[in-house]
Amino acid sequence: MANLLVRGIDDALVQALRERAALHGRSAEAEHREILAASLRRPRKRSFADVLAAMPNVGEDGDFARVNDTSEAPGVFG
Repeated sequence: MANLLVRGIDDALVQALRERAALHGRSAEAEHREILAASLRRPRKRSFADVLAAMPNVGEDGDFARVNDTSEAPGVFG
């Protein structure tokens, strides 16, 4: 396993790490490893364009037309 040395950490941040580690019943080093692992395990955020591209191509354009009538649209929910 590799080692990671992080320099120049603010004292308040180190204290917060120690306190968080104590709450979880582990060493500051183990807490640091867990924070790094949890952060890097998260799924990457997709761009809006990627989300749109992943949407299935269903329906016709007319199915999604805006209804400008102020009265209730017929058959929308039943």
